[in-house]
Amino acid sequence: MPTQKLSLQEYEALVEQSPIFIWRARTDALCDYFNERWLEFRGRTMEQEYGNGWADGVHPDDFNRCLKIYLDNFKNRNVFEMEYRLLRYDGVYRWVFDRGVPFYDDDNQFAGYIGSCIDVTDRVEAQETLNAKLENEIKVLKGVIPICSCCHKIRDDKEIWQRMETYISRHSEALFSHGLCPECFERESRNFLTGGAS
Repeated sequence: MPTQKLSLQEYEALVEQSPIFIWRARTDALCDYFNERWLEFRGRTMEQEYGNGWADGVHPDDFNRCLKIYLDNFKNRNVFEMEYRLLRYDGVYRWVFDRGVPFYDDDNQFAGYIGSCIDVTDRVEAQETLNAKLENEIKVLKGVIPICSCCHKIRDDKEIWQRMETYISRHSEALFSHGLCPECFERESRNFLTGGAS
C-alpha cells in the first residue's frame, strides 16, 4: 500500500503531540525550538527555554558533563547520546535519555541539531536498586570466613558453629542441592561394595 504524504498540520501534530520531548538547535548550538511535551514537562515557556535557558534545568552534578558532550559532538557534528537529570515542573529531577543528530538543509549545508529525550527515571532507579542489592550481597559474603578444616562448619560472629549450607543460606539467597562429585562417588561406591573396608 503506497504511503500518503502527510499534511503540514499532520506533521505539526506528530511533533507537538509525540510522547517524547523534541528540541532543535541552530548552527551556533543555541536552541530555538522545544515541542509541547518538553515545555509541559519543564513547566516553562518557549522564551524561558530558548537559547541556553533549557540548561538551567540540568542537575548541577550533571551540568558540566552534559555541556561537554553536547558541545564536543556539536563541534564535530557527531550523533550523541547522554543521560542527565532534568528538573520537572514540580521541582523533581528526572533522568532523561537525550539523543541529538545533526541535520542538513536542502543544499546539504549543516543546519544544526535535532534531538529527542525520553524519561528513563524508572529504569535508572531500578538499576541503582539492583546494584545496591548486589553490593550488599557481596559485602555480606566477603572477608575471611572461619571454617573447620575437618567438618567444614562455619563459625559465625556469635561464635556458633553452623553447617556451611545453613550459614550461606542465612547470609544470601543461595539455594543448595546435594550430589556427589566423581571422586566421592567412586570412594563411596567402593566403600559400599566392600562394606566400608579399606
